[in-house]
Amino acid sequence: MKINWGTAIVIAFVCFISFIMYFVISMSTDSKYDHDLVVEDYYGQELQFQADLDHEENAKHLESNITLKTTKEGIVITFPEDLNIQKIEGKVFLYRPSNKQLDFETEISLSNHNLLIPDKRLLDGRWNIKVDWKYNTNSYLFKKEITY
Repeated sequence: MKINWGTAIVIAFVCFISFIMYFVISMSTDSKYDHDLVVEDYYGQELQFQADLDHEENAKHLESNITLKTTKEGIVITFPEDLNIQKIEGKVFLYRPSNKQLDFETEISLSNHNLLIPDKRLLDGRWNIKVDWKYNTNSYLFKKEITY
């Protein structure tokens, strides 16, 4: 049987479309290619954005701000030495852009000016750290991206 050029073009188009459809279907149904939103409640986060900007501005007016240091034990968050640690309260959010199952938050509980995020909770890679804390009646926010 002889195939003319018109039939060959139609067969080539059908094969190409089948090939593309196979990849589209496999990418959308396979669980290893799941695509998550950055945050589930992105609208609520957007409404909180101006308050976050105000809290970051408050942090700029401190004599010294929070510092981060990576050690073998984990990440050490150091609060300003001139503040009373009993009056510091808040939360530390650790966000992993590549996998939302690794995200976690922890309450700030200080016995000295350092807070340790243990190494066992952290995997190597990029982390976004957000420290939302309050001292007396003032709220502060510290954000940093690190590679652990």
